[in-house]
Amino acid sequence: MSARIERLVTSGQFSLDGGTWDVENNVWLVGDDHEVVVIDAAHDAEAVAAAVGDRRLTAIVCTHAHNDHVGAAPALADLTGATIWLHPDDLPLWKLTHPDREPDGHLADGQVIEAAGADLTVLHTPGHTPGAVCLHDPGLGVLFTGDTLFHGGPGATGRSWSHFPTIIASIRDRLLTLPPETKVLTGHGDPTTIGAEAPHLDEWIKRGH
Repeated sequence: MSARIERLVTSGQFSLDGGTWDVENNVWLVGDDHEVVVIDAAHDAEAVAAAVGDRRLTAIVCTHAHNDHVGAAPALADLTGATIWLHPDDLPLWKLTHPDREPDGHLADGQVIEAAGADLTVLHTPGHTPGAVCLHDPGLGVLFTGDTLFHGGPGATGRSWSHFPTIIASIRDRLLTLPPETKVLTGHGDPTTIGAEAPHLDEWIKRGH
């Protein structure tokens, strides 16, 4: 049985720079009936654990370390024994949420995370945060973008640790070079495709998003 993709939407709050906002996050599960990987353990460890069910959770992969994406990661790891992976450039942000718990592993550009026949290749795509990553599986034709690329444009860059020219370079050089039919599965909201977003790059740059 080949790997399949499931989406769980969880609700909570995002806090940074003294502000707090209500948000809904996409939690992605990639796997089969036996093992699974979770991308972004957001808000509710028990809800994510219920979605995992009796499967073996092999990894919790954090696309970046904003609290709404990593808040439930340690509790989910404790429930399941899974390993938490984060790019080391996001450790300062991680420590704002989890000062007493380190991630278990450090993501590196080009690293491949395997689950049930899926091969998720890590693409380091800084800009939204310094250690933001996307996960590409050519076999499944999908790209998990976290908060780097959305339906309609780049992720936000108006807060600490973010940088607009950097996110544009990441999207242009690392993401828009992928096949246009590649499905983009985002950290919030609806999916899109590389082909749907690519024509708008110049518009985003002019807008300064």
